[in-house]
Amino acid sequence: MNVLVLGIMVVFIAWSPVWAQGDRAGVPWSQLSPGEQQLLQRFSDNWDQLPPRKQQRLRNGAQQWGTMTPEERQEAKQRFKEWRSLPPEQRQQLRERYQQFRQLPPEQRESVRNARRWFRSLPPEQRKELREKFQTMSPEERRAYRRELRRQYGGNGGNGGGQAPGAAAGH
Repeated sequence: MNVLVLGIMVVFIAWSPVWAQGDRAGVPWSQLSPGEQQLLQRFSDNWDQLPPRKQQRLRNGAQQWGTMTPEERQEAKQRFKEWRSLPPEQRQQLRERYQQFRQLPPEQRESVRNARRWFRSLPPEQRKELREKFQTMSPEERRAYRRELRRQYGGNGGNGGGQAPGAAAGH
């Protein structure tokens, strides 16, 4: 179970904002809360040797996990299972896309998040149809279609970031 929790935290670390802490000193294992120690148990033997930034990312992931509802945790477990089943090349592509996303201005990131929420709110068959449709379109056709979606759905159907609804999230 600890391995599963650890794996899920790693995914959250990779997909959640990293609050850079500069080069400040790390936190000794003994100063972690009991909840953090439980979630991060796998790292207990070498915690004090981890770079401070990695310690902070792991602590952020543990904190985020602690605030999740059981349903959110179950969904995170499922996403992690799907992540682990991806070929290494596809994981690398997703990491690169995430880094591109992180470099967008805040308003564009929010637009992408809104488009993803809109896309995920669609019934599965409609999402499948949209994915298939986008795969057959040229970039110009995709841009025109996104504009049409934005008009149709009041700005939520496209994200202004040059990608299909849900595309920034790996859909």
